[in-house]
Amino acid sequence: MADDDTAPALPSFHGRRSLRDEIVQTLRGAVISGDLRPGVVYSAPSLAAQFGVSPTPVREAMVDLAKDGLFEPLRNKGFRVVELSEKELDDLADLRALIEVPVVRRLAEAGVDAADIARLRPLAAGIEEAAARRDLIAHAAIDLEFHLALLALDGNEQIVETVRALRSRSRIYGAKQLAESEALLPSAREHSVLLDLIEARDGAGAEALMRRHIGHVRGIWAAKRDSGSR
Repeated sequence: MADDDTAPALPSFHGRRSLRDEIVQTLRGAVISGDLRPGVVYSAPSLAAQFGVSPTPVREAMVDLAKDGLFEPLRNKGFRVVELSEKELDDLADLRALIEVPVVRRLAEAGVDAADIARLRPLAAGIEEAAARRDLIAHAAIDLEFHLALLALDGNEQIVETVRALRSRSRIYGAKQLAESEALLPSAREHSVLLDLIEARDGAGAEALMRRHIGHVRGIWAAKRDSGSR
């Protein structure tokens, strides 16, 4: 078990309206992207110092994320980032496909209001911009927001919460290397294409793209696994 209080460059949250939510979002993005490393123990006071806030909201945020399976609390030490097995990562991708793929097709075939598509466009653009500037924390956070907002259009809150939990437990091992080689950009651009397909009411096209998009997540970590590094 490793201890490491060296976290990625984290923003200051002074003046934000929902401090705890902002910290939760940033920590979740850091875990999903791999900036906070599996097996490593992080302390709330150290992370709080980087945020420029008191340890209490950071500790509360980490407790919240422990409920999602991202952290494991260790008494008198801090929180360890939970490491998932290859099978667990595969299982999460399979579950996501079982839920998200048919929902996206249903949305496309039923039709989505132009206002809702317009509301999602900036998020799709934000994902691509974050990938282009290699901001993995922003990429993970905006990507989560996009997919949950899209699924919410189906009107089933249970689906949204289930996918939130599945996506929060996912990891993208090797994301830094992919970002440096700009390999994240093609996947990031798929969000705008997906909106185009939904807007055109192309159910089959939206289904195929969504299935391929989820497959990219599996492919990213599998490539990292096969390279023999983590």
